[in-house]
Amino acid sequence: MNKRVLPGFLLLLVVYQASEGLQTVFAPGNPLGPALMLLALLLAWPVGRWIDGSGFHAFGLVRARWPGLLVGGLALAILAKFAAEAVTLGLGIERLVPMEALPLSALGLLALTTFIPSLAEDILTRGFLLHFTPKPLGFWAYVLASALLYTANHMWRFDWGLTEQLRLFCLGLAYAAAAYRFRSLWAAVGLHWGWNFAGSALSQAWPGPVDDVAAGRLASAAVHLVIFAVIVGWVRNRNTEGNG
Repeated sequence: MNKRVLPGFLLLLVVYQASEGLQTVFAPGNPLGPALMLLALLLAWPVGRWIDGSGFHAFGLVRARWPGLLVGGLALAILAKFAAEAVTLGLGIERLVPMEALPLSALGLLALTTFIPSLAEDILTRGFLLHFTPKPLGFWAYVLASALLYTANHMWRFDWGLTEQLRLFCLGLAYAAAAYRFRSLWAAVGLHWGWNFAGSALSQAWPGPVDDVAAGRLASAAVHLVIFAVIVGWVRNRNTEGNG
């Protein structure tokens, strides 16, 4: 393995976790937290250049098909978020309240502020594993390793309970499967960004009370397991066709 991979990963990890710690625990609302998140993303380019000379491409952010993968993942995740909301409403986990229309300016700001951390985290928890491992990982090894890394990367939420860790792991399975299936980080970014964007938009437009937080997390986990199962079936079908 390239000896520059580990120090490059640790540099991005420290900056990312400093941002998350500020925003989650120590200073929510302080602009330094989002600024450090942007820094973590911007640093990924020189780190990629330092590791193998390819900048962002080092982490699987390839040019081929990226608009379709990004937009497709974004749309699918938004639909999945609404499906999860429908489940929680149907089960009485959330209460139906009138929705407020968000102005386009607010939606644009939400799109930007959810895209940056989604992309930065995808580089850390999925991008490095796509190319920089001692041996090339197969589908299941990659997906499990990435999902565990994604869960561990939320270290500031370790005290949120087991259902939160389970939710994160299921999200990680779906996003890693998408990255591996298309050999492009853009597929994972689209799903991750779409889920975060839809969640942030709904929380502002539909600030309804959640009566059972744990059940809501399990609903999110279940929706992502469905996405994961669809991608697994897709991979198997393609492998079967290729061997036929």
